[in-house]
Amino acid sequence: MSDPATETVNLPIINISNLTPETGKQVLEAAVRHGFLYVDPTGTKLTQDLVDREFDLSKQFFDLSTLEKQPYRINDNRGWAGMKVEALDPKAQAKGDYKEAFNIGEFDQGRPQQDLPSVLENHREELWEFEVACRETCRRILDLLGIGLEIADTEFFSKCHSSVDETKKCGAAVRMLYYPFVEASSDYQPEVDVRAGAHSDYGSITLLFQRPSQPGLEILKDDGSWAPVAVIPRGYGSDTFPPILVNIGDLLSYWTGGLLKSTVHRVIFPKGAPKDGEPRYSIAYFCQPAEETTLLPVPSRLVQEHKQSQGLAVDGTEGETTGYGYGADHVTKAQTAKEHLWSRLNATYGIRSGA
Repeated sequence: MSDPATETVNLPIINISNLTPETGKQVLEAAVRHGFLYVDPTGTKLTQDLVDREFDLSKQFFDLSTLEKQPYRINDNRGWAGMKVEALDPKAQAKGDYKEAFNIGEFDQGRPQQDLPSVLENHREELWEFEVACRETCRRILDLLGIGLEIADTEFFSKCHSSVDETKKCGAAVRMLYYPFVEASSDYQPEVDVRAGAHSDYGSITLLFQRPSQPGLEILKDDGSWAPVAVIPRGYGSDTFPPILVNIGDLLSYWTGGLLKSTVHRVIFPKGAPKDGEPRYSIAYFCQPAEETTLLPVPSRLVQEHKQSQGLAVDGTEGETTGYGYGADHVTKAQTAKEHLWSRLNATYGIRSGA
């Protein structure tokens, strides 16, 4: 009999090449049931070569010394967050997250809107190419959700995002993540501590890119137990290029009255891994609507029926929460995308928007 604690979650692998009602229903079903799904990258512009190059640049950055990374400390949700700076689940964590991160905000006509170290600045065209491919992939997923939700204008979601009009400001970001192995002298205990505490993502949807043989992501099931998510699910066609893991964020869950599920997740040290085991690298793309977007009720019969069944106001003004963890709270009025994002970031980092 298999051990439930090591049995991976069975998530669908969906090819999003075609914007059909059938594919829309598949994406919607996964978003409602799990809040997570795999996307086959062959249906996107995110080629193995492009993703591999992004990981190479990520490793080059994290290989820099602390002194070299220090000038790029995180500000306005852009830049470097060092080891233990974040504690995504402070109530449950005795120590900060055992990871580093580097956030790259959206580009403006191919130009980054922040200072980058030379190892990244010298490859900004590649960084931009990756960001554009992520935005286009998110647009397709959002349109498929529009189809699945039977919204008359199937581009309802994607029109609110920066992929339509690059002059619109939004909080989208590429986040490079590095989880070092635990040195033998460290007081971290892989069987007790975590690499990233339990949390839900803040935005619309997240694309997560992972490396083969570097597991650790777990999602919280309805029964309160944790289940691992495979980097490469059973039966997938490649053992060198994992599928893209997609999850629904708090904003999209809030926007749809909780019909779409923003699932709590964390990153742990793999069970049974030696203390000086392999590091973990991943890259996330956080998709976010244009800042001025007001999160008014989604014009979907399915959303309205769900909200009524849950006793929520159909106009989206009461009774809903904005997520899990720092900054999550009940809301009393429809928020803008910027208000929603910064309410969470302010609580997580203690930072404020420059606007």
